[in-house]
Amino acid sequence: MFKSFSTTGIGSLPHTDPATACDIVLTHVDMPFWPQLPHRSFLELMTPQYLEGFPFVKIEGEHIHVKKAEEDELTRFHEAVASGAGFPISEERAAGFYEFINILEKKGQKFDTLKGHITGPVTFTLSLTDDQKRPIFFDDELRELSLELLKGKAGWQIKMLKPYAENVLIFIDEPILSAIGTSAYLGVSNAEASRVLREIVNHIKACGGIAGIHCCGKADWPLILSSGIDVFNFDAYFYWDTLGIYPEEIKGFINNGGFIAWGVVPTSDIIRGVTLDGLCEQLERGLTSLEKIGVPRERLRRQSLLTPSCGTGSLEIKDALRVFSLLKELKEKYAGH
Repeated sequence: MFKSFSTTGIGSLPHTDPATACDIVLTHVDMPFWPQLPHRSFLELMTPQYLEGFPFVKIEGEHIHVKKAEEDELTRFHEAVASGAGFPISEERAAGFYEFINILEKKGQKFDTLKGHITGPVTFTLSLTDDQKRPIFFDDELRELSLELLKGKAGWQIKMLKPYAENVLIFIDEPILSAIGTSAYLGVSNAEASRVLREIVNHIKACGGIAGIHCCGKADWPLILSSGIDVFNFDAYFYWDTLGIYPEEIKGFINNGGFIAWGVVPTSDIIRGVTLDGLCEQLERGLTSLEKIGVPRERLRRQSLLTPSCGTGSLEIKDALRVFSLLKELKEKYAGH
């Protein structure tokens, strides 16, 4: 499916100019992705970016809440779902996406793989609240509407990117999964979180895409690995040793053809002191930890990808550039080992 140690990114960049951001993406990774630019606008943050088409949403300044009201909003939503057209993301909310498509059109080049992304259904529904400040995850109707919305966003991206690539990889970004089970989210059912993940993974595949999940903290890896994903992406700089805790699940994932995308290049201020040799050592620790639980080294190498540990949108531009430069150097050095 992918070449050994191919590189891609998570999504966000600190830039405000879409053309500059796209140039970085297209010159630094093997599987280009459209850049999310949260510094351009509040509407490019990971929840509002995917809100268009959702019924009952009220945005006041930078405050968002959901309040059930006019039934015609719900009717229009169900009509849009039934049409099968998906839910487009407007240029106002994804300038990087439209610039990316423009560049691809001009290049006239077909890539092996292009990457898109959506906010995952667990993070989306726990980030949005109703007029009682209660996360909409706990409202059965709103949770299902959110799932249909995000399916439509994923399907629309696959349709838009497919003319320019043999494969379209969609990452489901789920940062809140790392907090499930903590005091802040005690009421969240693991079974329900697992169900919505499986549904959106299945939809991505039904639309002809490849499904991945990105989680930037330590989470319930068996829950994630059992969702049917093709690519599992995690912060391998800080959490490289957590996969070995679940040997059967990891071996099952690899044996079923799954890829581990090692997020081994950190995306915090510590990037300023990170060296290429240090990253190689960190990646080696992760690979060795899985070899010790019975994953053959050569198979693991064939089914490994490389990414930053998270998006770079919170960094200064110079630090984001260092992230992608080190990622490129790591691939060039380590893929030849």
